[in-house]
This record gives sequence, C-alpha cells and structure tokens, in this order.
Amino acid sequence: MSFPNSVTIDSINPKVLQCEYAVRGAIVNQAQKLQEEIKENPGSHPFDEILYCNIGNPQSLGQQPITFFREVLALCDHPVILDKSETQGLFSADSIERAWQILDQMPGRATGAYSHSQGVKCLRDAVAAGIAARDGFPADPNDIFLTDGASPAVHMMMQLLISSEKDGVLCPIPQYPLYSASIALHGGSLVPYYLDEATGWGLEVSELKKQLEDAKSKGITVRSLVVINPGNPTGQVLAEENQRAIVEFCKKENLVLLADEVYQENVYVEDKSFHSFKKVARSMGYGEKDISLVSFQSVSKGYHGECGKRGGYMEVTGFSPEVREQIYKVASVNLCSNISGQILASLVMNPPKVGDESFESYSAEKNGILSSLARRAKALEDAFNNLEGVTCNKAEGAMYLFPRIHLSQKAIKAAETAKTAPDAFYAKRLLEATGIVVVPGSGFGQVPGTWHIRCTILPQEEKIPAIITRLTDFHQAFMAEFRD
Repeated sequence: MSFPNSVTIDSINPKVLQCEYAVRGAIVNQAQKLQEEIKENPGSHPFDEILYCNIGNPQSLGQQPITFFREVLALCDHPVILDKSETQGLFSADSIERAWQILDQMPGRATGAYSHSQGVKCLRDAVAAGIAARDGFPADPNDIFLTDGASPAVHMMMQLLISSEKDGVLCPIPQYPLYSASIALHGGSLVPYYLDEATGWGLEVSELKKQLEDAKSKGITVRSLVVINPGNPTGQVLAEENQRAIVEFCKKENLVLLADEVYQENVYVEDKSFHSFKKVARSMGYGEKDISLVSFQSVSKGYHGECGKRGGYMEVTGFSPEVREQIYKVASVNLCSNISGQILASLVMNPPKVGDESFESYSAEKNGILSSLARRAKALEDAFNNLEGVTCNKAEGAMYLFPRIHLSQKAIKAAETAKTAPDAFYAKRLLEATGIVVVPGSGFGQVPGTWHIRCTILPQEEKIPAIITRLTDFHQAFMAEFRD
C-alpha cells in the first residue's frame, strides 16, 4: 500500500526518532499479538494467559482500588446522589463529608469544569497540608502544580530547563525511560551516572562529580540532577545521610534537584524508611534561596495504583518569581489537569484519619496491599537468586526487581544473529515459552557488557508460585540450550 509522502520518516522531527520508551516497546507489542492469538485460538501456545510484568500497572493485574478514594470520586462525579437518603447506607459518612467539602470549593460544583491551571485551590491546600504533615516542614499550596500523573510534570521541567543539546541532565543508569525519552524529545543531553550494583544499587556522590566533570569537558552545561527514590527499576531506598550528600552536591554545583518520589509508600524493609528530599534539604537549614528543588508524586503507584486516573503533582521550590511565571504559563497552555486525578492526589496526601468512619477499612486495605507486595518482592527475589547465572539485589522499595543475567557467549552470538540485544533475546524467548512479559535491561541503561531484565512484583500473590515455576523451567532449558 502506498501512502502520501507529505510526511516521511526522514521529514519528521528527529527528536521523536531518538525517543524510546522500552516498557511499552517491541516485547509488549509481541505479547499483545500473542494475547490475540490465545483469544482466537485457545491452546495455540504453551500457556493460557499473558502475564504483564513489564509496567507498574497494579489494577490491570487485579489490585483493587481503595474504597474510600472511589467513594469520594463517585460522589463528586455524580453529586445528585449526595442528597438522596439511601446514599447514607451505601457510602461512609466521611466520604460523604469529604465530597461535600471538595464540591463546595469547586467552580460550579462540577468535576466537568476547567480548574485553575495549577489545580483546584482546595485540593492544592490538601496536598500541601499532607506534605507538611509528612515532612514536619511547611508547604505552600502555591508551590503545588497538580498534573496528569508525574510524567507531564517531568516533561514540563525538561521543557523549562533544556534549551539546546548543550544542556545536560544527570540521570541514574539504570533509569526509568521517561527521563531519557523526555530529554531526547526536548533536545537535551542525558549525562549518565551509574548506580553501583555491587552495593545494592548505591548512589555515590564521587560518581556524580566524575560524570559532571566529564560532561563539562565535552562543552555540556549540566542543569539538573534526577534522583529516583525509591529506585525504578532498581528498587533501592536511599539512606538519609546519602540524601544529605546529594543535596550538598546540588547546592555546590547550582543544579536543580529533580526528585522522583512516586514510590514513597512502597518501602518493604524494616531498616529503611522514605525521607523526601525537601524534608532533608529543610532539615539541613536550606530554604528557598539555597536550592532549587522539584518533587514529583503520583497516584499511579504506592498502594493506590490508580494509573488510569492520571493524577499527580509537582512541588516547585527555590525558583525566582520570574521563572515561576514561566512554569505557570506552560501549565496554562494545557488549561488544567483532569479533575478526577486532582481529587485523587488530594485524597492520597490526606487519607482518612483515626476516628473517621473509613479509617479502619482504609488501613486494612492499604496494609494488606503493601504487606502482600513485600511478600511478592521477596518470593521473586529468592526465585531469581536460585537461578543459575542470575543475581538479584533486594527490592527495598518500589515495584520492581532488576536481576542481572550472566549470558553465555553462545547466547550472545545467537542474539547477534537475531539482530537484537542479548537481554532482549532472553526476554523474547521467555515470553514465547511462558507468556511472562519483562523488559530488557537495555531499555533502562546498564553498565556495558552486563545484561538485566526488569520484572514487576505486581501479579496477584496466588499467581506468583506458578510464575516462579514457569520462569525456573524456562531458564533451565535456556541455559542448557546455550551452554558454551
């Protein structure tokens, strides 16, 4: 079939061509084809379902939404039922009260109306109050920009900070490919800093300094540092002392600290806890005039997993009024983020409190999800470490494991023949044999010569043993086939 040649692959924006996003890449496209084949022709493959372990999408794998959040959303979206007597028996008293509080502050009491470009003021008030309660330091609602998940907020900041390919952004390797994709789309340079796999994906300030100097020698002006904590795809949780050193580094080098904190509720080890970078900076005595800091949060992760609702925020501190005006202008071009996501962001940062009718059921749902995620993380971590030639660091937090796979020369040669990266070759074979979808480590970046896969911990807990069996059987067969 021939198409008009008004747009060709050679005439489109080269920045789009450079942009890659592995968690929805070639392996996932193949998985979707296999899913169609299973549906049309049951028994056509050695498995009866595709298990998507490629993306942090909890509800697609059976996680149930938090009841209180959905009750408030339902009441806000259809306020007619607030006045009906039977509503009292169907909804908790505190969800009804919260819905009234929110609607009273919304233009026209309508979730279908545009809001202020930073988000509905009362919802930003709630987010700021939640941040202050979490950190023990004040937060200003005017610093909050409610966004359609964390991703648009990241794009907004990249758009602001990058003016040419001479502008660099320090990014962890491995990294979540939103960052490399966003930097490519906005025409900047990704300046990699490597996390140390041998020390549980440690972040060394000496490595940041080395990469900063290397970038400078190439004529690149590094504008900002991205830190993902807890880590994606690596699952590490930074120690507070380490965070202080990172803040000090950013202050000294005059870098904007972009803190991706979307997994802040996902911490699974007792000896670690989450500390926001804003809390760390303020506890060091650094305020607005000392360091530029942007923190990202999302309703897609945590224990809520409301990915499809597209809610999140960025807290923007340490920028001059003139620059803030420009950030607001960019937000205004998009009019506003969706109102359901805005409401959810306010609820995530201000959930039911002790004494509220929903508190006990909310706490049980939240703790049930997080404790199950911790068990799943441990079971999969142990399974990977029991495989020949595979080493896997502990998932201290987030929703992923990033095991290293030591591949034979024979497997690497077979991948070369198939014109694919060795870890992509492994992931493709795993999918074809088991229906398990993982992402090759090459989609996230890794030390050259090492190979990894990223696997989520999200399949339902009762499915984990079957996944481990399938994975183990496949790996043994793969290693036998490609033994040197």
